[in-house]
Amino acid sequence: MIQDYDQALAFIHGRTKFKKIPTLDRMRRFLKELGDPQLKVHGIHVAGTNGKGSTVADLRDLLMADGLTVGTFTSPFITRFNERISVDGIPISDVDLVALVQQIEPVVAKLDAELPTGGPTEFEIITAMMFTYFATQPIDVAVIEVGLGGLYDSTNVFTPQVSVITTIGYDHMQILGRTLTAIATQKAGIIKPNVPVVVGKLPAEAQAVMVATAKDQQAPLLTLGADFTTKLLPPKGWQERFNFDGISQHFKDLTTPLLGDYQVDNAAVAIAAYLTYHQLQATPIQARDVRQGLAQTQWPGRLERLNDEPLIVIDGAHNEPAMTELAATLKQRFGQQTVYLILAVLADKQHAQMIQTLAKLPNVRLLLTRFAGPNTRQVTAPDTLEAELPAGMSAPVFDDWQSALVQVTSEMSSDDIILLTGSLYFISDVRAYFKTETD
Repeated sequence: MIQDYDQALAFIHGRTKFKKIPTLDRMRRFLKELGDPQLKVHGIHVAGTNGKGSTVADLRDLLMADGLTVGTFTSPFITRFNERISVDGIPISDVDLVALVQQIEPVVAKLDAELPTGGPTEFEIITAMMFTYFATQPIDVAVIEVGLGGLYDSTNVFTPQVSVITTIGYDHMQILGRTLTAIATQKAGIIKPNVPVVVGKLPAEAQAVMVATAKDQQAPLLTLGADFTTKLLPPKGWQERFNFDGISQHFKDLTTPLLGDYQVDNAAVAIAAYLTYHQLQATPIQARDVRQGLAQTQWPGRLERLNDEPLIVIDGAHNEPAMTELAATLKQRFGQQTVYLILAVLADKQHAQMIQTLAKLPNVRLLLTRFAGPNTRQVTAPDTLEAELPAGMSAPVFDDWQSALVQVTSEMSSDDIILLTGSLYFISDVRAYFKTETD
């Protein structure tokens, strides 16, 4: 019998991570045993290779600025597991989490005994907890992030008011497919009949999949760059500024504290989804709510400042598309400063391509390291990363990131920046370390 928080987490994390059975039958059976809570959830569904978390955060704050109570489901967590299921940005309490697991555990045991392929996976259990929790909370709208892909993701069992697909790029190819068309097909699996879908800037072959799927499902399609647009304005301080046009609205001089042109794209997709949601609800839109909501969005681990003197920043770029976007931001915003970049990457990521991207930046000084890593996934050895450096380039190697940090802080000038990146798990460790140090 599960009695406390540690036992509840042990139960969740002790489950199978992944089952190679492309079906949602097990998830639907699981939810049916729980009373089909997903049918009571009114929400927005967000998929994409990168940008999901930031877009969810933008949507949360836009909707909260309207005075709505907003549930969010995100992954992975940065500091604590409870973050994954939140209401108005406040993570689920330990007491409620334990109660949910106590409710779900007997159902899992039943399905373990009855299903030939075994009962629910770890992510299916977390998803069921989220639907069960949101169905019993006084929330107005839920913003639900897809875990992996879309078509067979365990969140893809409800009909949202609006579907969102932020970006399409190469990641999780061993599961989703080796081509952009294959990956886009999986992401497009969240598009539902007659439900509007908002998409960001996608490669042409991915966009073609969205157009075909939306047409097949008779789902209205809104695309960044065509149906709604942005115009970047000169930045002031640690924020981005832009105008937004589209969906019968024009907003001037919006700001987001999330740095990078790609964060403007994410914000624009969130605004488009927000406007579409309002149209469906036939509720008025106040420009001040849009401005206020977007200006206060915080999303841990996205060019997040942990320390000012010296300036220490973390970023969750963990695949090649995200690293390309990060490199563009470093070039645009920090091109006149030396950036000491401490890199650690999971072994199943495109680390060779990520290093090649970073190596092109003349003001970046690479330092290669490792971190403890999640139990089930291996971290790339620093000497493996070193072997992937371009010919003639060298970078110091460290057995742990703390040693790299100590060395950099002893040799950097006051104008320089330290950036730790390469994995969301890595920056979670770094963030937890700094939080402990400052508490």
